[in-house]
Amino acid sequence: MRVIVPMAGQGKRMRPHTLTTPKPMIPVAGKPIVRHLIEYLASITHQRLEHIAFVVGDFGKDTEAELLRMAHNLGATASIHYQKEPLGTAHAILCAAEHLYGPVLIAFADTLFFADFSIPPEADGVIWVKQVEHWQQFGVVKVNKEGLILEFVEKSPVYVSDLAIIGIYYFRDGDNLRRELQYLLDHDIKDKGEYQLTTAMEHMKNKGSKLYAGAVHQWLDCGNKDATVATNRALLERYKDQPLIDPTAVIEQSVIVPPCYLGAGVRIRHAVVGPYVSVGEKTIIESSVISNSIIQSSVRIRDRIISNSMLGNHVVVQGGPDDLSLGDYAVQR
Repeated sequence: MRVIVPMAGQGKRMRPHTLTTPKPMIPVAGKPIVRHLIEYLASITHQRLEHIAFVVGDFGKDTEAELLRMAHNLGATASIHYQKEPLGTAHAILCAAEHLYGPVLIAFADTLFFADFSIPPEADGVIWVKQVEHWQQFGVVKVNKEGLILEFVEKSPVYVSDLAIIGIYYFRDGDNLRRELQYLLDHDIKDKGEYQLTTAMEHMKNKGSKLYAGAVHQWLDCGNKDATVATNRALLERYKDQPLIDPTAVIEQSVIVPPCYLGAGVRIRHAVVGPYVSVGEKTIIESSVISNSIIQSSVRIRDRIISNSMLGNHVVVQGGPDDLSLGDYAVQR
């Protein structure tokens, strides 16, 4: 099975962190968001992941190389494709058109999920959905009692359904999906100014394709700072029985309240860290209390009380309590 991972968005709601790091590469619970995603897909699919196609923006060669390594570590080949303009979900997927054949998974890299991955034998596709309160903010589906999708609606101001499309899709026939997506571009068919995957799926349904809604047990958002901190907490809780502290981490006269992730070379002195804290490699924390936060690499923290915070790489902070959101190389004293 092939996987296409569209991830070219600018992540404006996650600034300042996305000014230097693409949003899917921001670490939560010790790993980039996109790595959590593809590793989970590899663990739950009943077919081997043969190839992963990443659709990116101008992320730089280092990020592209890291993405290729992630795929290779799962035993899959990989490729990089570019979406140079934000023209919608259908356009993003078509940027990797040469990989749209046979069974294919589409997994947008701004979401993490845990789900029932069973696929009905008669299904031409499965679209995973989650019941939400603010349905106006999402593309939604209307289903019958068997879970067969009756209608796709993109962010309707009028109530149709509260089953939100979370951004994970399976299609049995990738060639058919490619033809439907290309039809939208060839005939300039847009919804709200963009080429939408939901439009293509509506066409497929109207032509007789059987598309089912898949059940999602947990949907973790990484759309802004607070949501990402909450996702970090949920993942640490989920993986709390796994080794989360690197053996090279040095803890001196400090208390670590689990679950926490501590990366390689971390040094913690006279501090209380946790619960629900992820600390990147080579970070030093002294005389501080930190909870429910994401601290990236090579950070220096002294005499702080920090909670519900995100600190980028090479940040320096000293003194006072705070709820912080600081990008790379910020200094606050």
